[in-house]
Amino acid sequence: QVQLVESGGGLVQAGGSLRLSCAASGSIFSINTMGWYRQAPGKRREVVATITNRGNTDYINSVKGRFTISRDNAKTTVYLQMNSLKPEDTAVYYCNANFAIWGQGTQVTVSS
Repeated sequence: QVQLVESGGGLVQAGGSLRLSCAASGSIFSINTMGWYRQAPGKRREVVATITNRGNTDYINSVKGRFTISRDNAKTTVYLQMNSLKPEDTAVYYCNANFAIWGQGTQVTVSS
């Protein structure tokens, strides 16, 4: 089994930056794709960015050019660098592995 633990959330002013981290443990050899999702109050959870073992990345349109997903060489930690944050980025951000395993989530709040 794989366990995921997120960190790095917090409160930031619009235009600021945050970096989220997700540490994977357990059967990490089974992980192919990791990703970041978010869920704002009253809204459905949505994918923000994904990265495969080969380093292929994908982003939703609303974060392209502002967010960067990356993975360390050991492929045990995935990061989400978030720049030029907007109030509409406010949400609980979740780490995901293989579209099936979830972390506990970390709150990101962007004030205007």
